[in-house]
Amino acid sequence: MATNKFIGFLESRKNLTGSACGLVGLALTFSGVAGPYWPVVVAGLYGAGALIAPPERPPLPDFPDPSAQLDELRRDFGELREYLDGVELPPAAAGRLTEWTELLAALLDPGWVSEVLAQDPEGVHTLSRAVRQDIPEAVDTFVRTRWWTRLPPGSEPPERHLERQLTLLHEESDRLAASLRETEARRQESHTRYLEDRGRS
Repeated sequence: MATNKFIGFLESRKNLTGSACGLVGLALTFSGVAGPYWPVVVAGLYGAGALIAPPERPPLPDFPDPSAQLDELRRDFGELREYLDGVELPPAAAGRLTEWTELLAALLDPGWVSEVLAQDPEGVHTLSRAVRQDIPEAVDTFVRTRWWTRLPPGSEPPERHLERQLTLLHEESDRLAASLRETEARRQESHTRYLEDRGRS
């Protein structure tokens, strides 16, 4: 540990800048300018160099790139689909869930669509939250609530809440898909304007 710190100090900007200034002091010594006070001159120049050196910049965190995030999300989506295959849902809710999973599968399918998605951190976050939190919680809450509603008759069917939740999540994914489509449309329009401007020049 101490060796690493020592090596880190040797490679630091402060030491390198101070050493460079110290070499200037040695050059002054050999040229006869520093005289008998050369140790003070060299040490002073080293210290001055260390003081004026820019601070060390810590390395940035090594976060996964967007494509790696999408790969993880695809794996989690696959696990979610396996979980959903084992849950019995009412027909209406099952239909809404199928529509949502088909839309998500299309967005996550490797290709140019997912490449556009990878450039939208908020979109990736929206899908991650739906896959890892919203859908599992909605389905699990429905399964547990359905058991309780068998006891007190007359309460609101949990199917209605589940269908509403799935509808809202599907609408959210629809908005994301529309946003990605608009991004590509703007890109196409920008390229058209670029070609038009190039033709006028």
